[in-house]
Amino acid sequence: MFRNKEMKYGCMAYVGVGMICGSAVFAESRMAFFWFLLFFAAGFFVLWVGNALRYRKIATLSLYLKRVLNGERQLDIPDNAEGELSILRNDIYKLVTKLESQAELLLSDKAYLANSLSDISHQLKTPMTSMMVMTDILRDESLPPKNREEFIKSIQSQLKRMEWLLSSLLKMSKLDAGTIQFKREQVSVKALVKKATEHLLIPMELKNQTFTVDIPEEMNLVCDFHWTAEAISNVVKNCMEHTPENGTIAIYSETRGIYTQLVVEDNGEGIAPEDLPHIFERFYSGKNAGKDSVGIGLAMAKYILGIQSGQIEALSEPGKGSRFIFRLYHLVV
Repeated sequence: MFRNKEMKYGCMAYVGVGMICGSAVFAESRMAFFWFLLFFAAGFFVLWVGNALRYRKIATLSLYLKRVLNGERQLDIPDNAEGELSILRNDIYKLVTKLESQAELLLSDKAYLANSLSDISHQLKTPMTSMMVMTDILRDESLPPKNREEFIKSIQSQLKRMEWLLSSLLKMSKLDAGTIQFKREQVSVKALVKKATEHLLIPMELKNQTFTVDIPEEMNLVCDFHWTAEAISNVVKNCMEHTPENGTIAIYSETRGIYTQLVVEDNGEGIAPEDLPHIFERFYSGKNAGKDSVGIGLAMAKYILGIQSGQIEALSEPGKGSRFIFRLYHLVV
């Protein structure tokens, strides 16, 4: 205990005051001095025992922290008694519990990152292997011009796929890292849909698909314009890819109480019941997924809506098309 300055100086002050008072009492009466020494010793004993118990509790807390630093997962039960040491013990327990939770989250994030890197590697490996094989074939000078043109188009297609994949992965990494600040601004729903679908109109026209939009001019909602358009675009693109030629894709909206509902539906091949619960999972590919599908568009759409406290839901029956429902809640002041 005497390693602590406050204890050492406190005892020295106690003994010093006792000696001064003892000298004064001794000068008056030896019997009074005897009783003074008795009470002085008793007081010193009580002071010693009280501080010894106090420092024993502090040593216990120190040992507990050392065990935690050494990786021990067993957490002590917090002390519910009163006093500053009990408060300190409870605060340490809360801190250790929080650090334990954060450590588990870090382990989970590491596992998720490892799985994501594995999925990304797989997604990139397939087109790269395909292009390497085709470039080797293109070195053959005897290859007919028609076949050479087909291989070149195939390589261009694979490069476009890789470009889209890398662009999407970059967006997802920014979203995961939380480096993007989403705006909360009032936007026109019709302008939002127009922005989301303008680059898809030509592919739809090539497939002779009918695309309709039924949204009132005056309908507005509060969201981030560009990122919400990205989410809608990914869903419409998915519908376009799974709708046959001469099919239809429709978008319409409704205001329901505290949220605006935007619906994207098609009359395509639909989604298998076993795939429906997983279509918003990253890198998931269902049984009806196209050969170029990487399973990231719908996952990104759900993520973007989730950051803005929105929701997205998918309803579908095989052979009867699919319906995607966006719910964006109104700004509450």
